[in-house]
Amino acid sequence: MQRRFAQLDVFDSGPFTGNPLAVVLDAEGLTTDALHRITEWTTLSEATFLLPPTDPTADYRVRIFCPGRELPFAGHPTLGSCRAWLDAGGSPKRDGVVVQECGAGLVEIRVDGDDLAFASPPLIRSGPIDPDLLAERVDQLGIATTDVVDAAWIDNGPGWMGLLLASVDAVLAVVPPAQRIRNFDVGLVGLHSEGSDIDVEVRALFADAAGAIREDPVTGSLNASVGQWRLGSGRLSAPYVAAQGRCIGQAGRITVDEHDDCIWVGGHTTVSISGTIDA
Repeated sequence: MQRRFAQLDVFDSGPFTGNPLAVVLDAEGLTTDALHRITEWTTLSEATFLLPPTDPTADYRVRIFCPGRELPFAGHPTLGSCRAWLDAGGSPKRDGVVVQECGAGLVEIRVDGDDLAFASPPLIRSGPIDPDLLAERVDQLGIATTDVVDAAWIDNGPGWMGLLLASVDAVLAVVPPAQRIRNFDVGLVGLHSEGSDIDVEVRALFADAAGAIREDPVTGSLNASVGQWRLGSGRLSAPYVAAQGRCIGQAGRITVDEHDDCIWVGGHTTVSISGTIDA
């Protein structure tokens, strides 16, 4: 059957500068195997599938997939799914706030025109990294131990390990590992000098289903957990602006703010393609 389909540009700073996302808006009746196949076919880092909510306070339910696995939560799929739902005629139960149901529970999304911001879910894993695993990741990245200022688990669903490097230049100089590595989900963070129009440089390196290391253009979940990690350290203050994707020709911009005892991650989100898909 024909199902509504959209492709979105999330966290963009202009046309085709953010992270693309595929959204199937009418996913009822599709099997999990079909969701995996569609995700692989799109060749994007993530695809989402919208369903009626099971929680009466939610506006819609979403299942989030990347190649090879389903994710309980991810940031740019959250904002992209919300924008696709709104543009397709969705009307939230609460003015200015959309409530998304996903594997991580209920996530609030604030709507301000084309700008959306989600409330960061709590970390499911935090704290120090096993020294042997940290040394292995540092070696795989080809960086020196002295380049790492701080390291911690900052996992809110995808599995992120956070590495704060000594400089933005050190972050931008990292070459993703060529070898295949399972369970590799590393967020690299560098702080810009005071007075810059960008406060934080972020890179997201992750392993696909075959263990090949890929770089995500702009990553909401990682920026959410970086905000929770670094704002708590006193090295950053909210609001701030993060840049991501420059090493792969993108120009994503992410805003991170803190209010109501919550970290909010937002940015501009645009529907770039709309139509139908036979599935």
